[in-house]
Amino acid sequence: MTGRPPKGRTWGRRGITPTVRVSGRGRGRLSVAGLLCYRPGLPARLCYRLRRHTGRKGERRSLGERDYIRLLDGAHHLLKAPLIVVWDRLSTHISKAMQTLVAERDWLSVVLLPGYAPDLDPVEGMWAHIKRSLANLAARTLGELETLLRRRLKTLQYRHRVLGGFLAGTGLTLGRTDRP
Repeated sequence: MTGRPPKGRTWGRRGITPTVRVSGRGRGRLSVAGLLCYRPGLPARLCYRLRRHTGRKGERRSLGERDYIRLLDGAHHLLKAPLIVVWDRLSTHISKAMQTLVAERDWLSVVLLPGYAPDLDPVEGMWAHIKRSLANLAARTLGELETLLRRRLKTLQYRHRVLGGFLAGTGLTLGRTDRP
């Protein structure tokens, strides 16, 4: 996420379009990665990792393999269960470094989605939900945006039915395939 807000609709006086000027050029940006965790019979859970990038020379502008593996390690520690991760084909997810990090964890299995399938990824629905809630926001600083985003994600963590709805929106179901 950057300082440039997503566009949304609002009410205004007839003939006068309300506008908010935002430079969108502040130093830094936020990167967020999230996991929606599902287990049959239990409520859905949300785990996320948010990282601030300051824009310094030589600093990575996105999350790297170590950030994603820390997220997975944290989810494993929280859930106290083996993980089967269903990932899109983001270059960081399929890199050699990530394959090495995944191979070091016997409790972790990775399944890749088809080439372009955002409709099968429940996390995409969650990000769309979060971005809609931020529409027309004019955060003055990156810190203000970070605080608001953390607050929205924290609130969403306790809305298990909404989280379950993101899986339902994909049309996929949880179930065992080894049963006749």
